[in-house]
Amino acid sequence: MNPKLPYVLLLGAAVIIFILSCMLLSRGRRSPSCESQPHVVEKTGSTSQNLVFADLTPEEMVQVVRYLQGKLGVQLVDASRAKPSDNCIASVDLQVPAKAEVLRFLDGGGARPPREALAVLYFGNQPDPNVTEYVVGPLPTPAYHRDVTVQKYGGKVPYHRRPMLGSEYEQVGAFLETVAFAAAPTFLKEVFEYDSTNVAFETMAPHGLRSGDRKSWFIVFQNVSGFFVHPVGLEVLVDHSSLDISQWAVSRVFYNGQYYRDMVQLESAYVQGRISVQKVRKAPQDGDFSSMKPRAPSAALFPLQYEPQGPRYSVRDNHVLFQAWSFAFGMSVNTGLRLFDVRHKGERVAYEISVQEALSVYGSNCPGGMSTRYMDGSFGIGRYTSPLVRGVDCPYSATYIDTHTLSETLRPSKRKASLCIFEQNLGSPLRRHYSNLQSLYYGGLVNSALVVRSIATVGNHNYVWDFIFYQNGAIEGKVRATGYASSSFLHGDGLRYGNRVWEHTLGTIHTRSFNYKVDLDVGGVKNSLVAHDMAFEVVRAPWSPEQQIERPRLTKKVLDTEDQAAFRLQSKMPRYIYFAANSKNKWGHQRGYRIQITSFAGDHVPEASSMERAISWARYQLAVTRRKEEEPTSTSIYNQNDPWTPTVAFADFINNETITNEDLVAWITTGFLHIPHSEDIPNTVTVGNSVGFLLRPYNYYDLDPSIYSHDGVFFTSEQDFTACEINPIACLPKTATCLPNFPPFTFDGFQNI
Repeated sequence: MNPKLPYVLLLGAAVIIFILSCMLLSRGRRSPSCESQPHVVEKTGSTSQNLVFADLTPEEMVQVVRYLQGKLGVQLVDASRAKPSDNCIASVDLQVPAKAEVLRFLDGGGARPPREALAVLYFGNQPDPNVTEYVVGPLPTPAYHRDVTVQKYGGKVPYHRRPMLGSEYEQVGAFLETVAFAAAPTFLKEVFEYDSTNVAFETMAPHGLRSGDRKSWFIVFQNVSGFFVHPVGLEVLVDHSSLDISQWAVSRVFYNGQYYRDMVQLESAYVQGRISVQKVRKAPQDGDFSSMKPRAPSAALFPLQYEPQGPRYSVRDNHVLFQAWSFAFGMSVNTGLRLFDVRHKGERVAYEISVQEALSVYGSNCPGGMSTRYMDGSFGIGRYTSPLVRGVDCPYSATYIDTHTLSETLRPSKRKASLCIFEQNLGSPLRRHYSNLQSLYYGGLVNSALVVRSIATVGNHNYVWDFIFYQNGAIEGKVRATGYASSSFLHGDGLRYGNRVWEHTLGTIHTRSFNYKVDLDVGGVKNSLVAHDMAFEVVRAPWSPEQQIERPRLTKKVLDTEDQAAFRLQSKMPRYIYFAANSKNKWGHQRGYRIQITSFAGDHVPEASSMERAISWARYQLAVTRRKEEEPTSTSIYNQNDPWTPTVAFADFINNETITNEDLVAWITTGFLHIPHSEDIPNTVTVGNSVGFLLRPYNYYDLDPSIYSHDGVFFTSEQDFTACEINPIACLPKTATCLPNFPPFTFDGFQNI
């Protein structure tokens, strides 16, 4: 045996061990963090100019409050503890400058418009109580204020129209507990085991049946998680119209299908055995069937999206850049999410796209349910924008933005992470073609879009508001509804008004309607409205005259007046309707943006109704009017509590004015009918409860602008489609092998409630 052989074998074994160790170490090494990859963001346009649309900063809000406290000459009580007879600041929000001023600044090199705030004040402590709106400026150091109430509404706003403050709800709750309920101790104790802590109240709106009323039905529920679906059968009508709380009174009581004059009469009838009692099983604190706690343990993690080369969009202050898109965003305290100065490829296509209102009209055989017509803007869609939960409300790696409001307090409040922005791979092609005829090739483009989202929780309603930007120049406005269903106590003929969803719970039928303002500026401010559709025509076949052919042809019509451009909710509307520019594309067609609506709306309230004019925007699936500064919104926060004499009636906007070659606004209404069913327990899902609209280029470009997207994929049968330079998708094993660096989970939604 060769004496050197053991040494050679040992050396060989050492080399093999070294090689294997290197391989194992290389496999175990962490891939680079995605954040270490270069960010790909195309920088175009100015961002500082868009601060003209920026929401008020907390510092600006504070300065407005200090100015009003020092200049109005009256005592202003903090609205969070104000009585109806006090003076207080209800809200402070941005006063959006006039469009003409803004365009001179953005496009014409004019002066920046003065930055101003709009303050809504309740004056209860004066001989003529009223609501007054002041414009305060210039910010950040206010030096003037002007009363714009009469200018905006044609007169003073009567005090009874004011939206209810949280303090008023608390005061009515205290009245119910200490005054109203004290008159029926035996009934409450024996029927509900009432102990002052185990009931919750929900009120209906509007508050009454005629102008001047402030009478509210308060529906009593078990005070458990998800109380909205735990009615106990008792409802109390409280007259709280007096500014003197001691003068408040019970006007009527309803229990299990019967009406009583007051709680005293209810107590007397119960003690005498003249009431049909329907005892409700006491629910545990978690609500039992209404609990949102999952009934299954967590298992395999759901799919996640990440950005292997970092975000491809940028957010600076209130300005967003994404590929060919740029826009400014904001949050109105009343109407919520809104966009301004929306541009594609550097050209403005919309000046404003904003939520206007969310309306719910309920049916029931209980008084609270049958009289409910919620106009959520009155409560504050922006005010009740809720903090977002990473990974559920928005993708985990989205950009989260704080918003600030000043409402019903003297200090600004912060909503942490209440708006999110993210790019989303929708998991489908935006366009594609596989060719197996003549030449062999594949061409496609992943449908990746930018989403701006906020979610408002207004009572039991949760609205997911999205604006979505696609690579082909289309914009989508979408709203999804979720949350708890409103319910009534099931009795009598209740099944005429909904479905039974639990032992004593009636899920009540209701309509949901959402209104948007879309101020398109297509190829400039001046546009016309054009309708394209189809009709069949019967012709003789030119090559065989004895035979006929039915062929579709294009129909065209210019809609000249506002009356022609107002399409009733259930009426037939042209399938292609678009804002047309004064310019043409390469092929000689007027450049345009088409409005395409997705809606499953229920019927509108009959126009004979005494309150219909207050919600007359919901008559129309689409109405196009001349843009006017004095018609900034389709409704008013004061319509909720006095719909019989509406402060703003949208129907008045439509007065047959010409709309040819004018600055136009589209008012879009979309919605659905909701008949709650057992699958709405514990609460409603967003699937099938999504409606909205699309704004799509229509001959605006010479070809699809997404052909210039960097995300395009194309290869032929003769190419090496596994090569990165031919097919970037083939490079994913190299370019997307980073590990997403997810930030720690945080949630601040339970602080400062």
